[in-house]
Amino acid sequence: MKGSLLLRTYIFPQGVNAAFDVLLICNVNVYELCQRLIFRKNLDLREMLRTRLLTRLALLGLGGLLMLYARWRIMGTGPPAFTEVDNPASFEENIFIRIVNYNYYYSLNAWLLLCPWWLCFDWSMGCVPLIMSATDWRIVLPLLLWCILIGLMNQALCSPDSQRRRTLTLGLVLLLVPFLPACNIFFRVGFVVAERVLYLSSAGYCLLLAFSLGHCCCHWTKQRKLLCVLVLALLCVYVVRCALRSHQWRSEQSLFFSALSVCPLNAKVHYNVGKNLADRGNATAAVKYYREAVRLHPNYVHAMNNLGNILKEKNELTEAEQLLSKAVSIQPDFAAAWMNLGIVQNSLGKFEEAEQSYWNAIRFRRKYPDCYYNLGRLYADQNRHVDALNAWRNATVLKPNHSLAWNNMVILLDNTGNLGQAELIGREALKLLPNDHTIMFSLANVLGKLQKYKESEGFFLHALRISPNAASCHGNLAVLYHRWGKLELAKRHYELSLKLDPKAPGTRDNYNMLQRKLDQLKRSPKHV
Repeated sequence: MKGSLLLRTYIFPQGVNAAFDVLLICNVNVYELCQRLIFRKNLDLREMLRTRLLTRLALLGLGGLLMLYARWRIMGTGPPAFTEVDNPASFEENIFIRIVNYNYYYSLNAWLLLCPWWLCFDWSMGCVPLIMSATDWRIVLPLLLWCILIGLMNQALCSPDSQRRRTLTLGLVLLLVPFLPACNIFFRVGFVVAERVLYLSSAGYCLLLAFSLGHCCCHWTKQRKLLCVLVLALLCVYVVRCALRSHQWRSEQSLFFSALSVCPLNAKVHYNVGKNLADRGNATAAVKYYREAVRLHPNYVHAMNNLGNILKEKNELTEAEQLLSKAVSIQPDFAAAWMNLGIVQNSLGKFEEAEQSYWNAIRFRRKYPDCYYNLGRLYADQNRHVDALNAWRNATVLKPNHSLAWNNMVILLDNTGNLGQAELIGREALKLLPNDHTIMFSLANVLGKLQKYKESEGFFLHALRISPNAASCHGNLAVLYHRWGKLELAKRHYELSLKLDPKAPGTRDNYNMLQRKLDQLKRSPKHV
């Protein structure tokens, strides 16, 4: 795709400019010029020099090559790598089958220009089955296309009408030259059909269509009104189709679903529909499309990874492990699948396998903070506290705003009695994440245990301003007030916590304990 982009962007527009200069500005007869070159007749170079045609052509060529070289250096000089699912015909060993399918692709592009009804955001992964034998009826379409092109070329070169020759030649140049980078002749491209490559070619198509209609109107005077009606009807259809397609592009959901009817055999279409559904929270429906993507393309590792993730969340761990194991066996450097496999194995209690999966993920993606975070969780489950802290520290070094890693470090140090170190980590985290209420909550708990009640209260209240409906925060603030001796405030926050979460663990017991203490204070005699 990189080479195709370079040629479309720089070289072939220069060719179109050169053709415009030759045909329209200098009015060169291409057919006569070709005859003189073939039969080595004298060329009138003085006329070309006088009009500075050769100078302009040389400057266009030099400018195009310089831009191509600059872009090539910026993008990198390595060749692009494509897979068989991107362009299956280019990987076919039989050269006859390869050529037939290339020409079939050309006919599909021609049909999309003529009737852009079947449009899809992606045409790979089995969307267009290969022609494998001469008995396939689709082989007629390339033959029909070449008959039409040869007829147009014949008129463009040999017509006695000079105006027709120039118009048809320019139309064919505008139609064919911008499409050359996508035709697999110069290099393999990374797509079967890509509607974007027809943007420039549509100018030539429109010119040829307009010329043909004008020619028909001049020669078919009796049918002129009928032709005008047909042209208006065609324009109306194109306008409606354009409006419909524009509406489909308004959202990912409508774009992906519109492709299902065009390319039902395309695994990537089903994958994108499933991903869109999962992103919108409809995981149950997403499973159906991910399964279909895997069925259509059994080696589709990204679909396996996403399906495995959903099954993991649904606690279908055995199938999730099978899918993710298959994904990493197909693509051993798939770091995300290794990490997800580690999470599943950890949930299944396969700690050694999970640790190895995490380290495989890190080996293939060295800067992987989420994997270090999950590795830390594995170590914490095994009571390997130092290893867990080191893993979470690595996560925060790679991603300083990794809130979960910071928070888990504070909680682990708190639980193991390292309150001073927990305070330092919590304060360090809040310098980077000053509005993270979860870290404020954990730090407030640590400060409360250190009997720094005033600071602890400040962090609890700040966290509640950010997340006022956090039942656990109200409950722990109540515990702080309880210890501090501010019993009425403790009662108030216990009640708020129980209102938000009546089943909060321990809160009901603490509240009952506080009530008994308040009752005792009310019954005890007052001292003057």
